[in-house]
Amino acid sequence: MKPARQILMVVTAGFLFAIANGCGYQFSGQSTFLPKDVRRVYVEPFINKSREVGLEKELTIAVRSEVYRMGRLQIVHQAEQADAILSGVIRSLDSNVASVNRHDSLLQYESVMTIDVILRRREPEEILWRALGVRLSGVHAGSRGAVVTTSSEFKTGTLNASDVRRMTDIQLTETERRETRDQLMERFARELHQRLMEMF
Repeated sequence: MKPARQILMVVTAGFLFAIANGCGYQFSGQSTFLPKDVRRVYVEPFINKSREVGLEKELTIAVRSEVYRMGRLQIVHQAEQADAILSGVIRSLDSNVASVNRHDSLLQYESVMTIDVILRRREPEEILWRALGVRLSGVHAGSRGAVVTTSSEFKTGTLNASDVRRMTDIQLTETERRETRDQLMERFARELHQRLMEMF
């Protein structure tokens, strides 16, 4: 019975360790349960090291809005008012060819955004949690021929079938790229907030 009990304890400990480290989530890296006194958060403007102008402002607004909307943490407007400070760096936002047809005509691009994010206590200063190299991706059309106007993804977007018919491939690709970029930022903000809440 004793060896069986030891095995059970090892398996249980491994399971609890996996949960504490956030298995199955987009965010990975060093994690710990946040102290209960961390309730007020200041979101520093993100640093933008990508080639996408203005991305840092949009992502900072998206994160602040998501935290405010969910209401579990209080957003403050000055670092001195915060229990903890959230900061981040946008490493890159790249578009790569995702698929071509049999004639080597481009059908789809994949947009990939890579971000570092750190949450640190203000006083005494210490890192509470970090996730480096968070990678989010989304696929968008590279030509009108690649758009399936009957798909659920298309129907939830901002374009309609008549818009697609009027656009050139270049116009469509740029519109789809921007929409995918916005979706990636919204997803990042949502998953970041979810990850932080699971640490309480």
